[in-house]
Amino acid sequence: MSRLRRRTHMSMATIITNMGMARTIIPITATRITGTAIIKTSAPRRMCTGRNAATIITTMASPTTIPTRLMDAQSLKPESLGLGSPRKEDPKLGSFAELPLLLWLSPAFPVGSFAYSHGLEWAVGAGDIVDAATLQAWLADLLNFGAPRSDAILFACAFRAAQSDDWAALEEFNELAVALAGSAERRLETCAQGAAFLSAMRAAWACPALDHLPTGSDPVAYPVAVGAAAAGHQLGLDLSLQAFVLSLIANFVSAAVRLGAIGQTDGQRTLAGLLLDVRGLAEEATGAGLDDLGSCAFRSDIAAIRHETQYSRLFRS
Repeated sequence: MSRLRRRTHMSMATIITNMGMARTIIPITATRITGTAIIKTSAPRRMCTGRNAATIITTMASPTTIPTRLMDAQSLKPESLGLGSPRKEDPKLGSFAELPLLLWLSPAFPVGSFAYSHGLEWAVGAGDIVDAATLQAWLADLLNFGAPRSDAILFACAFRAAQSDDWAALEEFNELAVALAGSAERRLETCAQGAAFLSAMRAAWACPALDHLPTGSDPVAYPVAVGAAAAGHQLGLDLSLQAFVLSLIANFVSAAVRLGAIGQTDGQRTLAGLLLDVRGLAEEATGAGLDDLGSCAFRSDIAAIRHETQYSRLFRS
């Protein structure tokens, strides 16, 4: 035997159908019937109870037809369905045009950045980097005096060349970027990532600017490839530079974590502590040119060279 209660919910569901040039909206209400079933068992004075519920359609209101164009997503607004007010966009957030940067510069993008430590592996083995403080100091020097600073400037130069369709200048910037690699592994690091980035971009994010970068076995520097792609997709230079430099530093921190020099929490603290340096470099590089190129992070350059003959290695640089 069972006891049943009728309960009508106030919520509404809708069915939307398209017929010709009109969209029909049919609201539906449902009644929920709940009850407690009591089932006797063979054992004396012992019963088993359990709740059962069933939902049945009881009423259907008259359909409402709204004229609209086929495949017009803009006409399907929340207020037209009776679902409340539409979400208002904050004008300060912009149009989110730079969202592709999150994909291009994420660890999931197939450039193989996880395989390169930029000489950090030798620095950890030599005792130069032993904790979060020494790592942050090392990376801050790189941002202010090392190869990442040169990469940021070359990124900006490539961006402006692609933006103005100056393909001869873009080619020159790429050749210079490859020549500025201070060691065999540094050259491998920038060229291998540049080639992988171009391959993925041409397959999924093609734009005319990419057609003017080297193909086949000709080397292409990673910052030049990313800068040209950002310009080709009409992204902003300042934000693109910030994202690019931050991705470089985040990869170095990830390498330090995998080498056991720091833990994951210290890695996040290090990144947080370097944000001002990242923004400062991006701001400087936005208006910089070839005359501003230069570096003096000698210990980092020595680390990259000595890593080539290091006995035990996890990374390619």
